[in-house]
Amino acid sequence: MSEQIPYEEMTGALVEGLRAKLGVRARSLEAALAKARHRLPRRVYRQAMTLVAAGPMAGHPKLRQMLDMDALGAAAETVHSHLETIDPSDRRKGFWLGALGGLVFNLILMAVALGGFLVWYGNL
Repeated sequence: MSEQIPYEEMTGALVEGLRAKLGVRARSLEAALAKARHRLPRRVYRQAMTLVAAGPMAGHPKLRQMLDMDALGAAAETVHSHLETIDPSDRRKGFWLGALGGLVFNLILMAVALGGFLVWYGNL
């Protein structure tokens, strides 16, 4: 019989991973997933939601025996492996480059509009 990871350790590790990689500040897995929903791929989010759905049963001693811990472990491994691929510094760099790109585009657009306005009135 293989060693199974307890449900609380699985969800705790995933919350810590979401906190470290995505900057989500939440205490429970359900709250962390609500905040990180749009930053996760759909299949990873669904796998994580299977863990959240198993939460009420995992809290009860007799209902815990009905859980498929192998499936929950596979779901946790899927989410964890996706979180391992995320580079927080690359996400920050991408954010700032995107913001600067939008700013530069707007400045170029304003310069073209100002130049067109000056040519139209004959001042250039």
